[in-house]
Amino acid sequence: MGDKNLNDLLRWSIENTASGPDGTTNEAPRSTLNPEALAALMGGPSDADLMRESMAHIVSSDPEITLESKLTAFDNLEQLIESLDNANLLSKLGLWTPLLACLAHDEAEIRLMAAWCVGTAVQNNEPSQERLVALGGVEKLVQMAVGRRLSSAPPPPAANGEEAGEKVNGTGKEEEETQKVRRKAVYALSSAVRNYQPAMDVCAAELRRQGQNEHVGDEGKTVDATDMDAVDVVINGLREKVNGA
Repeated sequence: MGDKNLNDLLRWSIENTASGPDGTTNEAPRSTLNPEALAALMGGPSDADLMRESMAHIVSSDPEITLESKLTAFDNLEQLIESLDNANLLSKLGLWTPLLACLAHDEAEIRLMAAWCVGTAVQNNEPSQERLVALGGVEKLVQMAVGRRLSSAPPPPAANGEEAGEKVNGTGKEEEETQKVRRKAVYALSSAVRNYQPAMDVCAAELRRQGQNEHVGDEGKTVDATDMDAVDVVINGLREKVNGA
């Protein structure tokens, strides 16, 4: 058990066993155990351990680990990061990079779950929104939302009018993202840009780069991330385009 968890347990024990001369106390408990300390007390894995294990399972190259098993691990991870504290652990545990890499996975269901997890992690969570922007995740989500298929391979040199990093099929044409994955990418964007101007600015710039000016206006126009009606214009415009695909 780590020193911090041991200290938390000792403090909790002292504060919650204090009593008066008659052996009773009317005071409410002054502190509660955090999940890490409680898990250590019970001898089970902490949420941080479970998050690490889930991601290791998801990105494993072991051929005996099935797609279904990986999707189950992703579902477990998504449920864990519904907690704000656990969502912020993604950065501390170094899990943002492998999570965003899954947006370009060959399996569409993995890409969908990755977008879902991103959306859950950044919802009403400025530190996670900041990490998403810093790691280039907003641009990736915009590209997915407008139908472009991300590539997991290193970006090739641009050729024949194609942009570096496009996923192409055997005919040399750019592959399109599936409708289900696009919907999750729009959901993740909706969570990422609300009340966080840097994310909205990146989103607007990437939409213009993708030729989607109708959602955000021309260069120089700012979409106010704190104006939910303005944000809805952008997100609903993307959603309608996906539903009509």
